[in-house]
Amino acid sequence: LIATFILLLSVVPSQESTKKKRKRKRGDSEGRVDSEDDGDKKKKKKESQRPNYFVSIPITNTQVQEAVLQQDPRLAKAMIPVPTLHITLLVTHLANQEQVDLGLDVEPSLAELLGGRDLVLPFSGISHFRKEVVFVGLASGQHRHTLDSLAELLRSRFEEQGLLQGDCRGFEPHLTIMKLSRASKLRSQVCVRVDPALYSNYTDKFFGDQTVERVDLCSMLKKKQQDGYYHTETSLQLGGRRRSEPDEAELLKVSKRLVEDAVNRALQQYKQETLQNGGGPNAAALKPPGNTEETATKTNTTANSITVNRK
Repeated sequence: LIATFILLLSVVPSQESTKKKRKRKRGDSEGRVDSEDDGDKKKKKKESQRPNYFVSIPITNTQVQEAVLQQDPRLAKAMIPVPTLHITLLVTHLANQEQVDLGLDVEPSLAELLGGRDLVLPFSGISHFRKEVVFVGLASGQHRHTLDSLAELLRSRFEEQGLLQGDCRGFEPHLTIMKLSRASKLRSQVCVRVDPALYSNYTDKFFGDQTVERVDLCSMLKKKQQDGYYHTETSLQLGGRRRSEPDEAELLKVSKRLVEDAVNRALQQYKQETLQNGGGPNAAALKPPGNTEETATKTNTTANSITVNRK
């Protein structure tokens, strides 16, 4: 479906991009610096305000991913890699490890909000931002309210810790599948415009469900992980994961309980066998030494008895 939608995209000469370039050239004098030091200061100031971390929900449902994989080869470089598909809950700038550690302490409050309930996100419809970013939206329902509550809780917790910086835009959940900014040559040579009328038949098309298994605190700048996903500082496992895939602590707890049960069963079996054997085969050996004469007397009596019977 996404492939059909992308094939309907119209390609128009990049007239607006040319105008922007001209405006940029005229405005270069405004950004002029008198020395390299001044330039470095402005660069550092700009970088300090740039977001470098985000809190996200990874999309792992293969049904959604397969739909995204159906793409036009011409726009392949603009497509979002499948392993990195996610929904962003919050974006911010964390200046150092201390701030990152503070961010790690925020996520557990999300589990309290869900209260052990699963959060299922149904993906439906296609839309765009400024005709440059194409995304799959979410169907309406109670899950939207829950997701909004999660995002608002994150925002308030980060704000309390002094970790929220920049312009806080309203939360609009979406699954980005294509960004022209990923392909600079494509963006400079042609201007891909999306006419809403061209994909009006897909505005309510269902693409699949995603059960929220975890929430991640990810870095935008650090090297991606081996599986292709963003470098993750921490992951909060939620309801869906706990029931289907127990975490390490839960597995350790179960293993300990199994060992204890096995030991208890072995002890019970030993006690039963001991009682059935009248104290066990070694019971006589465990008697105190003081009973030696009594044992000898019983032995002699038994021997005499056997002799009488033979006669």
